[in-house]
Amino acid sequence: MDDPVINIVGERVSLGPLRRELVGEYQRWFNDESTSRTLGLSWPTTYEEELATFERRVASASEIYFTVYERVTVRPVGIAYLYEVDARHRRASFGVTIGAAECRGKGYGTEATRLTLDYAFNHYGLNNVMLTVYEFNTGGIRAYEKAGFREFGRRHQCSRMGQQLWDIVYMECLAEWFDSVSTSNSMG
Repeated sequence: MDDPVINIVGERVSLGPLRRELVGEYQRWFNDESTSRTLGLSWPTTYEEELATFERRVASASEIYFTVYERVTVRPVGIAYLYEVDARHRRASFGVTIGAAECRGKGYGTEATRLTLDYAFNHYGLNNVMLTVYEFNTGGIRAYEKAGFREFGRRHQCSRMGQQLWDIVYMECLAEWFDSVSTSNSMG
């Protein structure tokens, strides 16, 4: 495997484009119950389905996906992305997944979120980025808050995980709320 293209460098993680040779890794992450649970997925995906998803993502004009790499080892550990990107209205939705289970709880998700927000606001010119997260994903909510997101509403008891109904939490970050990361560490 060739060295990956790295677009944005942080302290612990780096971001680069999705890579076809990582489709099998992406598929493993999304088939891991500890990952899929926080995404609300409850079905396995095949390599072919993940490859089709990869093809759609890299061809889309309204989605921007990054592979998240552990900075020191340059090992792929997750995905961060903007979707429903609307340049006219300067808005998008956001998601992040740290697929490598041993890399969770190390601040990688928070930093990948901050780097993606920095890109969205300072390089792409967006003003509002929102996300949804299940209320049981307390680690994700903490990471999003640390990165600058604020809760603005909930859809109550609308999503089932196991035998329990959970709220979906709506969060957003405005460019004016965001404390930018060092521009020397990101795309120029």
